[in-house]
Amino acid sequence: MIARTLLYSGSGPMMISALLATSAWIMRPPGSMPPAPPVLAGLRIGVLDNAKPNARLLMERVASQLAVRTGAVVELVTDKGPGANAATPCTGETLDRIGKEVDLVLTGSAD
Repeated sequence: MIARTLLYSGSGPMMISALLATSAWIMRPPGSMPPAPPVLAGLRIGVLDNAKPNARLLMERVASQLAVRTGAVVELVTDKGPGANAATPCTGETLDRIGKEVDLVLTGSAD
């Protein structure tokens, strides 16, 4: 399934498309999925850089715009851990940090 949203920045509209993988987990599955928050105001946004070219820049811009529009706060920008690249999973320490420090995570970009 592909989700699309239109964001506006100082340079004009920008279309963002996201592929939503619903049939399989690439990393360890959660025990259960928490319900989606009804609003994002006051929530902490995290960005997980997947090491793809320009991924961090794109996701930081999306996180910043999301925070401005919803009242959320960009709390954490991190990578997957030492030695990680686009094809490797996060370290357990990185996943634990994300779980403790943020309420919403933006990650993933394709070539």
